[in-house]
Amino acid sequence: QVQLMESGGGLVQSGGSLRLSCAASRSGFSINHMGWYRQAPGKERELVASVTNDGNRNYADSVKGRFTISRDTGNRVYLQMNSLKPEDTAVYVCNARGILRVNVEGATVSREFWGQGTQVTVSS
Repeated sequence: QVQLMESGGGLVQSGGSLRLSCAASRSGFSINHMGWYRQAPGKERELVASVTNDGNRNYADSVKGRFTISRDTGNRVYLQMNSLKPEDTAVYVCNARGILRVNVEGATVSREFWGQGTQVTVSS
């Protein structure tokens, strides 16, 4: 099965920066969409940023202009977070959606995977 490996979370002061990374462990997973969601206590999970395989990017209004999502030629996505605010504090979870090859004959299926999440804490 596909595993999403996340890293880059931590504790920073308000105004600081963090860079999150997420990579799919299986090369047979052709990703069409990768993104980051976040969930804070008492709040619904929300989409922070995403990028499609054709390069289109989407950002939540609350992070637009501060966060930048990028994807390399492999199945890895980065989220550069600048000018962090205390309200950005949440568990950030990587998401990947795409086509998974399920057998040697080439059959494929659409699947979505979630990472375990990485904690981002922004102090005042």
